Amino acid sequence: MMRRVVRQSKFRHVFGQAVRNDQCYDDIRVSRVTWDSSFCAVNPKFVAIIIEASGGGAFLVLPLQKTGRIDKAYPTVCGHTGPVLDIEWCPHNDHVIASSSEDCTVMVWQIPENGLESPLSEPVVVLEGHSKRVGIVSWHPTARNVLLSAGCDNQIIIWNVGTGEAMINLEDMHPDVIFSVSWSRNGSLLCTACKDKKVRVIDPRKKKIVAEKDKAHEGARPMRAIFLADGNIFTTGFSRMSERQLALWKTDSMDEPICVQEMDTSNGVLLPFYDPDTNIVYLCGKGDSSIRYFEITDEAPFVHYLNTFSTKEPQRGMGYMPKRGLDVNKCEIARFYKLHERKCEPIIMTVPRKSDLFQDDLYPDTAGPDPSLEAEEWFAGKNGGPILISLKDGYVSTKNRDLKVVKTNVLESKPATKAETVPTLTRSVFFDQKMEDKLEEVLREFKSLRDRVILQDRRIARLEEQVAKVAM
Repeated sequence: MMRRVVRQSKFRHVFGQAVRNDQCYDDIRVSRVTWDSSFCAVNPKFVAIIIEASGGGAFLVLPLQKTGRIDKAYPTVCGHTGPVLDIEWCPHNDHVIASSSEDCTVMVWQIPENGLESPLSEPVVVLEGHSKRVGIVSWHPTARNVLLSAGCDNQIIIWNVGTGEAMINLEDMHPDVIFSVSWSRNGSLLCTACKDKKVRVIDPRKKKIVAEKDKAHEGARPMRAIFLADGNIFTTGFSRMSERQLALWKTDSMDEPICVQEMDTSNGVLLPFYDPDTNIVYLCGKGDSSIRYFEITDEAPFVHYLNTFSTKEPQRGMGYMPKRGLDVNKCEIARFYKLHERKCEPIIMTVPRKSDLFQDDLYPDTAGPDPSLEAEEWFAGKNGGPILISLKDGYVSTKNRDLKVVKTNVLESKPATKAETVPTLTRSVFFDQKMEDKLEEVLREFKSLRDRVILQDRRIARLEEQVAKVAM
C-alpha cells in the first residue's frame, strides 16, 4: 500500500489569532440591514464600519489606533438619507472612501488626516444615476478616480469621480439583481454574479459580454464571483440541495469548471477575500463563526484546503486589510476585522517562522498605492497592471506620497487649473529637507485655501438656485 504524501506548502500552518479585548473596537451598533455586503472596509490608516442610524444612513470611520470603547457621540459620516449598504476605500488614496445606499446614490468622502472631529455630512461628490438602491461600490484597481456602482435596477455604472460623470452604463446585461462585481487584476474586465444564476465576464468599455456560464451554482441563494491573478474565476454559491459550494473556472472556456467542492449545509452567504500575492482565498460566511482558507495552485485538486479559524461568536460582517497594512516583522499574511453585534475584533493570520529576517517568500512585491493610469487614459482604452512595491522595510506613507495626495484629492467637478498642477512638478526633483518642509507647508496652505474657495462656490451656486426659484 502506498503511503499518502502530504502536499508541500508554506501556508499549511497559517495560524489565526484574535487580538486582546483592549485592542478591539467596542460598543459599536453594527448595521442590521438585510444586505449581503461585508459592512466593513479597512486600509492602513482607518477602519470604516456601517452602523445603525436613525433618520438616514451612516458609517463610522476610526483611526486604526483608536481601540477600546467608542463613545456613542463619536462623529459619523452621515450624508445618506437611507441606510448605507456598501463602503470601499480608494486603493490609491487612504483618505477617500465611497459609499452606496438605499437612497439610490453613491457618495465619495474625504476623511481628514487624523479622522473625524465632527459629523461629516457634506460629500466631495454625489453620483446620481441609479433608480433603485445601490448595493455595490468598487474602485478600479489601477486607474485613478474610476469607480463602479451596481444597483437593484440591474445596471452597472462606471464613473469618473474627478468630474462626477457617469462614463459607462451597462444596463441591458443583467435581467435580475446583481450579487457581486469583481475587477480583473489590471481592470480591463469585470466578472459578475447575478440572481439569474449566471456568471458573466464583461468588457465594460466595449459594453460586451466576453463569456458567461449559466447555472454556475444551481441553488437559489446568492453567489459570489471574483477574478484571480491568473485570469481564472473563483465562485461561491449553493448546490440544488442547498449545500455551500466553491468552484474554479477558466475565463476562455466556462462550459465546465476546473473543479467544484462541496463544503457544508449552512445557509450563510460565503464572502471570498483573495490575496493575489500568495494565491490564498479566505472564505467568511455571514452568520458563521469561522474563516476557512484555501490555496489555489496549478495542481489537482487546484483548490487546496489549508485550515479553519474558529471562534464562538458569529460574524455580522468582515473587513480585509490590504497587504501594505500588515506587520511583516510578525510574518502576518492577512488581517481581518470581524464584526460582532456590538464590536469589531481584529483577527491576525500569521505563518510561524523562527528567523527574524524578512521572509521574501511570504511577501512578494505587492500592489502599491500609486495608480498606473489616469481615469481619462482608461476610458480611452488603455490598460495598466498594478505598480508593485516591496514590503521589505514595511510600508511607510512617504512625504512624496503626501505631495501626490494633494493632486489626487481634486475630486470635485471643476477642471484642474494651472495652479493645481504645481504638486506634480515636484515629483522628479530632489529637494533638501528645509526646502521640502517649506514646500509642504505652502501646499497645505494652498489646499486649505482651494477648499475654502470650492466651498464658497458651492454656497453661491445654492443661493443662486434659491433666488431663481423665488423669482419664478
